[in-house]
Amino acid sequence: MTTSPVAAAPSNRPAIQTTVVGSYPTPEWLRAYPTRDHLRDATLVVVRTQELAGVDVLSDGELSRFDVNHPETNGMIDYFTGQLDGVSTRITSQDAEDFRAHQGMTYRAAPAAVVTGPLTAGTLDLPGAAAPLKALTQRRVKFTLTSPYMLAKVLLDRHYGDRHALGMAIAGVLRDQVRQIRADVIQVDEANLAGSPQDAQIAAEQINVVLEGVAEGTERALHLCFGNYGGQTIQKGHYQQLVGFLNMLNVDHVVLEFARRGYAELECLKELDPRIGVGLGVVDIKDLQAEPVDEIARRLEHAEQVLGPGRVRYAHPDCGMWMLPRSVADAKLRNLSEGRDLYLGTAR
Repeated sequence: MTTSPVAAAPSNRPAIQTTVVGSYPTPEWLRAYPTRDHLRDATLVVVRTQELAGVDVLSDGELSRFDVNHPETNGMIDYFTGQLDGVSTRITSQDAEDFRAHQGMTYRAAPAAVVTGPLTAGTLDLPGAAAPLKALTQRRVKFTLTSPYMLAKVLLDRHYGDRHALGMAIAGVLRDQVRQIRADVIQVDEANLAGSPQDAQIAAEQINVVLEGVAEGTERALHLCFGNYGGQTIQKGHYQQLVGFLNMLNVDHVVLEFARRGYAELECLKELDPRIGVGLGVVDIKDLQAEPVDEIARRLEHAEQVLGPGRVRYAHPDCGMWMLPRSVADAKLRNLSEGRDLYLGTAR
């Protein structure tokens, strides 16, 4: 199993880089007046906020998928499924009833869409969504997209007749889109498998198809979390059940949730393939208190004591920050960078 060739880190790049998982709280004025100009202004705010906080690898706050009609999921589902050809977003009562009968989908009352024919990209334009960020910052940037496994589970399939086949069809569409994206990191987000570790093989196969499209020199990442909706954990599970899944992936690093769960499970990551770098969640996005700088430094120190020096490559929040007040998110990001600096002995 191989990963994409990634250029060696410059000597002036921190041994542990700070990053975000993806999302940032949407400015209220964008929700109130969602014009194209205001969207660009909001993206500038998000980018500059991360720069001022000292974040090394930035995102656009996932504002490229902002939809005032679907703020409750931050576009993680509807942005992708709603633009595909081969689906219908008109959900009948029978569709909802059939969807609720599917095992493991009790947390949703209705599908995001109904698959009615072969899936194609439709109006989905991930390269167009990713392009503006590069022009707004000189720092390294990441682009995020939802895992095909997760997307397949929120759709009602009336065409393929098999969920894995549906997931592979979605993966093919995403792979073709990813081929044209230019970013320093491309990250696939998976927040459903944690509760269904028995699907590790098929989920890894689908995600690896997407990762095939990542350009040479771009880092491949997988964000695995246990869900975050209304500040609640959605999936139950344990990293011991998931390390095998991570080892199947053609990724350069993984982005993992720990601050909320605690760090006892770090022991499980000793079984993680050495080719895969660890991104460590050191900021709890389900809590309104900003972690003290010295606490973040201690979390990084403990992780490297458990896993060995050089295994932790990124420090970040557990998940996206879109449900936090902006003042809280900003304080957490500042402390994230200062805590990393303190640990590395470069605090100013």
